[in-house]
Amino acid sequence: MIDIKEIRQNIDYVKEQLKTRNANFDAKLDELEKIDIKRRKLISEVGEMKAKQNTVSKNIPSLKKEGKDISEIMAEMKIISDNISSLDSEISEIERQQLETLLSIPNVPHESVPVGKDDTDNKEIRKWGEPKKVDFQIKPHWEIGKELDILDFERAAKITGSRFCFYKNLGSKLERAVINFFLDTHSQNGYTELFPPFIVNRASMTGTGQLPKFEEDAFKLENTDYFMIPTAEVPVTNMHRNEILEGDKLPLKYCAYSACFRAEAGSAGRDTRGLIRMHQFNKVELVKFCKPENSYEELESLTNDAEKVLKLLGLPYRVVCLSTGDLGFSSAKTYDIEVWMPSYGRYVEISSCSNFESYQANRMSIRYKDDIKDKAKLVHTLNGSGVAVGRTVAAILENYQTKEGSVIIPEVLRKYMNNVDIIKS
Repeated sequence: MIDIKEIRQNIDYVKEQLKTRNANFDAKLDELEKIDIKRRKLISEVGEMKAKQNTVSKNIPSLKKEGKDISEIMAEMKIISDNISSLDSEISEIERQQLETLLSIPNVPHESVPVGKDDTDNKEIRKWGEPKKVDFQIKPHWEIGKELDILDFERAAKITGSRFCFYKNLGSKLERAVINFFLDTHSQNGYTELFPPFIVNRASMTGTGQLPKFEEDAFKLENTDYFMIPTAEVPVTNMHRNEILEGDKLPLKYCAYSACFRAEAGSAGRDTRGLIRMHQFNKVELVKFCKPENSYEELESLTNDAEKVLKLLGLPYRVVCLSTGDLGFSSAKTYDIEVWMPSYGRYVEISSCSNFESYQANRMSIRYKDDIKDKAKLVHTLNGSGVAVGRTVAAILENYQTKEGSVIIPEVLRKYMNNVDIIKS
């Protein structure tokens, strides 16, 4: 969430930047400003009362020793104590209102983010690789997957429902090969590998910004306050919740495989066939914790790290900077990496790499100190898909398809598949 100090000091700037998201948060920000003023006034009053209480309390033993009547003093202290209790309750309620309002306000877009109404205003930054020209009609990955007997959507729908898939035979091995290739590559690039829980509590979902805004997109476990994770970003970023990190150890870099679970509420009609928009899918995530002054340099580095695996796979892609109208709720700046999908005739998102600045860290109280005597400061958090596994498999099935209806295995994956170099019927 936005730091209340930023609203206190730069409310006009925050208002103007949030308007670029095509929504007006002026009323909420004005409300927060009033709440903040009232809260600080009450805290000051309580502080003065407690100071008086402490001073008088120190004198009471002496007065008793001198045999003086302290009944009036004790009565006054009772009134002060009751007032403190009443004001503390009022402060708690004000802080609850303040937190509730802060959690409903998205992050402030960075000044370098292109202003726009939606994804049509996203800015292409670069492209890599050229889509292959072929003299045959490339089949969608779900069709070639069925013909090769490596993907089975029908039976998955029978045992669960739509937007689930059985991977079979070499399809299963290909999915596993991609996961291991991603983890090995990122580990070799300085990321510490983690294998996180796939179930988290409400505090964890709130910490990274999934709650309260996107609860309808989450899978909640009945009769519990647990959620299936939508991405490994949630458990990995929350790993350092309520911690003070050592400044000289930053940046911390983690990579993690997880299954991901999303209800995809409101996505009806969009990419409903195949592996692109599933309720359950695999992904390797990259997460960073760094100092504020380095976070945009780290964003460029993280994006390059996500791109690296696509280059090694030989998959054409492009990088776009999301406009303010397409920017995620918690992000200050995001690059999407989009892989070329021949059957779609367009690029499809395969990774989002974001800098959240202190927005998530403020929710989770993740801070750092350069020296033990320093005041703790909020870290900046970043994350990016490194990358989505199912979409990578889909891209391989389409970009490496042959005229004969086979699929060539990218060379870097073959050692993970017992040197299988082609999938054919």
